[in-house]
Formats: sequence, structure tokens, C-alpha cells
Amino acid sequence: MRITRIVMALTITAAATALAACGSGAGPSSPATSTTAEAAPATSDSAAGPQQFGSACSAVPTSGPGSFQGMSTDPVATAASHNPVLSTLVTAVKKANLVDTLNSAQNITVFAPYNGAFDKIPPTTLSKVLADKATLTKVLTYHVVGQKITPADLASGSFKTLEGDMLTTSGSGQDFKVNGAASVICGNVQTANATVYIIDSVLMPPAATPAG
Repeated sequence: MRITRIVMALTITAAATALAACGSGAGPSSPATSTTAEAAPATSDSAAGPQQFGSACSAVPTSGPGSFQGMSTDPVATAASHNPVLSTLVTAVKKANLVDTLNSAQNITVFAPYNGAFDKIPPTTLSKVLADKATLTKVLTYHVVGQKITPADLASGSFKTLEGDMLTTSGSGQDFKVNGAASVICGNVQTANATVYIIDSVLMPPAATPAG
């Protein structure tokens, strides 16, 4: 009888030990699964990176050299040449022989007028500017700042341009203006050497009057 009781006690103890061990293994595995599930969204957010914004971004090609991804691998003048939204600007840059200047610059910001911005300029004035290399160069380099400007910097900024004069930016969220008039219609576009803000008006530096 005594032996039977000892055997039963040992059996109960062994069973309890086995149950405790199972419980101990299950405990850590559940929190680990939960932690993994919660971490997934954070990984997704960090991979998203800086995003473009603005109403005209939808006009940019979704694939190919002129897309946001395609532009990010080319220097700025080359990148713009692949983007149909900026074809008039590219023509002006070529006339002023600024392609190499812009492509070789590092960490710059370009406020790039889209095609419709040039339509706001009277045709006779536009023709004179395009025909006058000195004035054209002055106008185009006024759209370039020798530093990278982030969307946060646009809220209340004052920047010296490559032309030599200052331009200002203002706004908040996704609504920004340059010199109080030109609106950013597609911002934070990245190229290999520049940040581009596409704007809806051509910026005119002080005393930029075409000859003739």
C-alpha cells in the first residue's frame, strides 16, 4: 500500500511538472507573435520615405525615365528633359546653355515652372527673353537655390538664388507659395542632385528686362 501511494505521488508530481513546462513554453511565444504583428506597420511607414505632394503630381508619368522613380536617378536637367510637364523649361535651359551647369551642381533646389507657367507671359515678352541669353540666364538661375530645401523649410524661408537675389517661400501643409505669388503644384520631387518644386508661374528677378 505504501509503495502504491509513493508511485501515485510520483506520477502526479511528474504530470504537474510537465504541465508547468508546457505553460512556460507557451507564455513567451504569444507575446513574441503579438510584437511581430505590431511592428509590421512601423516597418511599412519607414520604408515609405519622403513623398511628393501637390495637384499637378498626377500629371507626372507613373513609370519610365520621366516618372518620380526615373527622375531620382538622373541629374536635374536630364531628369526634367524626360518629364513632359517641364518641356518648355527644358527648352529654355538648353537655349541658355545651362544643362551642364545644373547637372554638375550638387545639393541644389530648383523651382521649376511647368509648361502652363510660360503661357502666362505675353508672347512678345517671352520671345524677347528666350532670344536674350543674358536675361534668360538671369531668369533661369533665379529659380535655383544652392542648397537642398525641404518642405518644412518652405513654411517661412528666404533663400539666395544662383542669380544672386533672394526669393521667399511661405505656407504650410501642402500649400506653399514662392515670392507670394507662384504656387507649388508638385513638390519634393527628387533627382540625383536636386530637390525640385514644380510651380505654376515663372519667377522674375529684380530688373530682369530683356534687351530690345
